[in-house]
Amino acid sequence: MRRRCSAAAGVGLSAGLALVACAERQVVSDRPSEAATGWTDPSPHQARYVPVDEGVRLEVLDWGGSGRAVVLLAGSGNTAHVYDELAPLLRDCCHVYGITRRGFGASSQPSSGYEDQRLADDVLAVLASLRILKPVLAGHSMAGGELTTLGHQHSNRLAGLVYLDAIADPVDAPIYDPGYMSLIERLPAAKRPPPALDYSSFAAYRASQMTHFNYAFPEAELRNGFHVRADDGMGRFRTPPEVFTAIGAGQRKRDYSRIRVPVLAFLEFPRPTYDPRLDGDVANDAERAAIEAAARATAVWVQKWMDNFTASVPDARLIDVTGAGHYLFLTRPSEVIGELKAFVTALK
Repeated sequence: MRRRCSAAAGVGLSAGLALVACAERQVVSDRPSEAATGWTDPSPHQARYVPVDEGVRLEVLDWGGSGRAVVLLAGSGNTAHVYDELAPLLRDCCHVYGITRRGFGASSQPSSGYEDQRLADDVLAVLASLRILKPVLAGHSMAGGELTTLGHQHSNRLAGLVYLDAIADPVDAPIYDPGYMSLIERLPAAKRPPPALDYSSFAAYRASQMTHFNYAFPEAELRNGFHVRADDGMGRFRTPPEVFTAIGAGQRKRDYSRIRVPVLAFLEFPRPTYDPRLDGDVANDAERAAIEAAARATAVWVQKWMDNFTASVPDARLIDVTGAGHYLFLTRPSEVIGELKAFVTALK
C-alpha cells in the first residue's frame, strides 16, 4: 500500500474503516508534470508558493471568485488539489483558496514542524501573507485539528469554521482500542481495509476508486500527490512515511471550548444497525452480525466525539450525510456546496 492513511479520518462506519486503513508570492504557471508530459490541470486556479517558516513554502491555490474568503484545508495524505472540482462551484459566493500543508504535494517537506500547533500556525501565516481577512476555514479529516486550534486561539481573526467529516479525535480513537480492532478483523474480507487500488496509471487508479468508494480524486490531486514517471504513469507517493509518523505524534486532543465563531459540521451520524442499502449484500448471518457489531462499536465512538463537540459548541449546525463516506465533498458535492453557501451567506 503506497498511500498512508490519515491520522484521524472521519466518523461513520466507512470512516471508521478509513481510520484503520488509513515572503515571495510567485505565481506558478506550470507544474513539473505538466511540463514533462503535456498534461494540463483543468481547474481554473493560480498556484502560489507562500513562505510560512524558515525554508518552508506552502502551495496555495487561488480559484478567485467574489465575496467572503473561503480557505479549504485538505486531510492528511491529500493536497489542495483534492478540491479542484468543488472549489470552482463556490466562486459565485466566495473567493476560494486552498492550502497544501507542509510535507505534501508541491509544498516543502522539512524534517520538522508537523505538530498540530505548527500546522495551524502555517495556515495563519498564509492568511497574513495574502492579507486574507475574516475567512471561513473549511477542513477535511485531520484538518479538523488546524480548524480547532485556530478557532480556539484566533476566533477574532475568523468568520466561521466548516468541518468536513473532521470532528474525530486523533488521540481518542478506535484504532487504539483492541476490542474495536478485533471487530474490524471479523468483517467480511471485502469490507476490511485497505482496498486493492490499481496503481498502473492515473486513469486506472481513479477507476478503482470509483469501484470501491463511489468517488475519484481529481487527476491533479494524484499528479501532485504522486511522482509522475517519464511514461506519464504513477510513481511513488511524494510524502515519506516519517511525515505521517510526525503528524501522528504531534496531534493533540480536540478542545473546542474557546471557539467563538459560527460552526458548520458535516458527518455521518451514529448508525448502529446494518442497512443493506449502505452496507451491501451479505453472504450469511455471520457476515451480517459482524457488520452490525462493527457498526454498533463505531456508533459509540461517533457519539462520544459528537458529545465533546456539541458540549463546547452548542450552536454548531450539524449535517447528517449518512452513506456519504469519508470524502463526502466528493460523493455529495451538491449537498455540501448548498449548505456551505447558505452558511457563508448568513454570516454577518
